[in-house]
Amino acid sequence: MTSSSSPSKDTKRLEQTYPEGLRADALMEEDVAWSHENDPKWDGEQFDRSDRAALRRVAGLSTELEDVTEVEYRQLRLERVVLVGVWTSGTVRDAENSLAELAALAETAGALVLDGVVQRRDKPDAATYIGSGKAEELRDVVHDTGADTVICDGELSPGQLIHLEDVVKVKVIDRTALILDIFAQHAKSREGKAQVALAQMQYMLPRLRGWGQSLSRQMGGGKGGGLATRGPGETKIETDRRRIREKMAKMRREIAEMKTGREIKRQERKRHKVPSVAIAGYTNAGKSSLLNRLTGAGVLVENALFATLDPTVRRAETPSGRLYTLADTVGFVRHLPHHLVEAFRSTMEEVGDSDLILHVVDGSHPVPEEQLAAVREVIRDVGATDVPEIVVINKADMADPLVLQRLMRVEKRSIAVSARTGKGIDELLALIDNDLPRPSVEIEALVPYTHGKLVARAHDEGEVISEEHTPEGTLLKLRVHEELAAELTPYVPAPAL
Repeated sequence: MTSSSSPSKDTKRLEQTYPEGLRADALMEEDVAWSHENDPKWDGEQFDRSDRAALRRVAGLSTELEDVTEVEYRQLRLERVVLVGVWTSGTVRDAENSLAELAALAETAGALVLDGVVQRRDKPDAATYIGSGKAEELRDVVHDTGADTVICDGELSPGQLIHLEDVVKVKVIDRTALILDIFAQHAKSREGKAQVALAQMQYMLPRLRGWGQSLSRQMGGGKGGGLATRGPGETKIETDRRRIREKMAKMRREIAEMKTGREIKRQERKRHKVPSVAIAGYTNAGKSSLLNRLTGAGVLVENALFATLDPTVRRAETPSGRLYTLADTVGFVRHLPHHLVEAFRSTMEEVGDSDLILHVVDGSHPVPEEQLAAVREVIRDVGATDVPEIVVINKADMADPLVLQRLMRVEKRSIAVSARTGKGIDELLALIDNDLPRPSVEIEALVPYTHGKLVARAHDEGEVISEEHTPEGTLLKLRVHEELAAELTPYVPAPAL
């Protein structure tokens, strides 16, 4: 501890610079120079008690944008991912195409893909998916690239996820979790959100993990309390699983109620004998673009996987004037998780209950045959194999002509179109008109002008072959269904003698 009577450094400096008689004057001059605005009456900052205890704002530290438009140019922190796949069958090109699709899924989810690796194996390793040695090599790749997530091109078991994370030391997710994340981002309607939530809970239920005390058992409730217990109760993870099962049961009931409303609308269309056409196909094949081109629906069109999830039903008309409905369905993908197929079954029933399926395939894809096979597998799962199908090869303006020829040679009922330019749309409409189910009864009726509603129904629900306005009424020759034919029978003109 320094004594207060010892000379300070300033005093020593003054002793060396000034003579003894001038030291006091020099000290006074220094005090005046450092005083507040050279005011001798100033006696330091005097604050009230409340001011001394208050928070003080430090100027110059705010990073708030002065111009809100600068937000558009600020880069968000994206997850940096490394992709890994196991190549069990097929060619090298097949494995690379599968990993390229996984990269497109990751980018759609908002991740930044840094690298991708493929391991050749007869089957995935039961412990770490790619084997312990390759897992250590993957850890080096993750370290060198600075990635914070590894995405595996397959559905991993809970044990594989845990063991691979232990080796690579970063978060590991699989293809199913990635697709569920994309669905969660793009679901907009109440039904779509409920279906995605149910699929997520089905996926997470067997993959719940505890940490530390969250795995400990709850104490039973004996008479005396304390140590007087009836034995171990539920663990925390068992409690979480029970709650998830309860939420899943509630979600299924809500989806069933929403399904009722969809079925009522579908039954109403069937009652009016309105044919239905469902657009099905691989994700990002151009289904929404085709719907907009055919009906002018104005549905969101985006160059992204699963950009639209909620089904859209629009009214359309054939070149001959027949009305029908056109339904845009959720896109399919290879190895579509069964959780999603189950959760979206009510939506996919639009395909099963339709009279015609427009199977849209991306003609510019390197291997469009794989897209066709993946979609038909899902169509088979929802029980729509008996519905007539037209293969619509979209993006014909960007496709390789040899690929188009190969597809159209293999697929007998196919047509090449471009939803962007409109090429082939007229031919497609003619095919739809030809393949839609036609009314079974052909009839000729002279409907009085006082029954205009019956004529309107004939135009809406039937196929008018000819129409002539006579003094007695409207002479119609048309094809209609049996119910409407029974209503028109009293107006059938008597045969000429």
